Amino acid sequence: MSTVIVINGGCDPAVLRSRLTSAAVHAYPDLDSIPAAVANAADALVLRSGAVLSAATLDRFPALAHVVRAGSGVDNIDVAALDRRGVRLHRNPVAGAAAVAEWALAASMALARRMPLGQAGAAIGEHLKKACLGQSLSQCRAAVWGGGQVGQAVGRALGPVVADLAYNRWPSHPDHLPQRAEHQLAAWADLHVVALPLTSSTTAMFGAEFLHRAAACRPMIVCVGRVETIDPVACLAALRSGDLSGLAVDAVEARHLPLFDTARRPLNLLVTPHIGAQRADVRRALDRWVADRLAAAFTATPAGRGA
Repeated sequence: MSTVIVINGGCDPAVLRSRLTSAAVHAYPDLDSIPAAVANAADALVLRSGAVLSAATLDRFPALAHVVRAGSGVDNIDVAALDRRGVRLHRNPVAGAAAVAEWALAASMALARRMPLGQAGAAIGEHLKKACLGQSLSQCRAAVWGGGQVGQAVGRALGPVVADLAYNRWPSHPDHLPQRAEHQLAAWADLHVVALPLTSSTTAMFGAEFLHRAAACRPMIVCVGRVETIDPVACLAALRSGDLSGLAVDAVEARHLPLFDTARRPLNLLVTPHIGAQRADVRRALDRWVADRLAAAFTATPAGRGA
């Protein structure tokens, strides 16, 4: 019998139990709460984005053959350690892309009309109608940073409703995407959508230096990637000073919440708890995908071993 561990949020364990009838499926809130006996027997591990699988943590799973990530980001996984162990990584960057783009469009519209500012004021008894003078998204130029599945979906969603749209120029971006040099985008765009993977070169990429170059446009920033691709402290300071006209951040985990404590004054700030792909139809599709991947893997290797 194969053993599957699901970290809460990775997928619906009930779907796996229904599909993988010959597997033992265990669900835990986080990696630290997995008993040693279960970890030792685990053939597959289904993760969410907030669970960090380091090389040291991987050592707790000596029988592990499959790691499943029902999403696109793998910055929480030591991929090199998986490769050294021969553990196969399964991920799905496609299923949730349109839903994330939908969130980006909704966030862009909300920031342009300054809805988060109005709501934040109302929540503390302030009527901020004059401060909520918005702009038309149709008159905005949009920069999309990142040309992966999510970035391309964002372009398809935003393209018809903005004045112009361009991606940051990058060698791996598809040729059909309109692209501009990165140093040009800061001074060109009224709206920046950040859909970059988190790497050493993208960490805090949207910080004080970028904000200084972009200040003349007083742009909006919509971050659909990892929080760490922006510098929240610098962005909030720019929002308070008026150098940013709006900020929306989605991939917020519990540990990030103190970074966005804005009790001092209402801001045109939208913060959501990583709900970009959190749509019922997407979750159902991803649950089925996880079950299908593991069923195929365990059929190919009946004991659950190997890639």
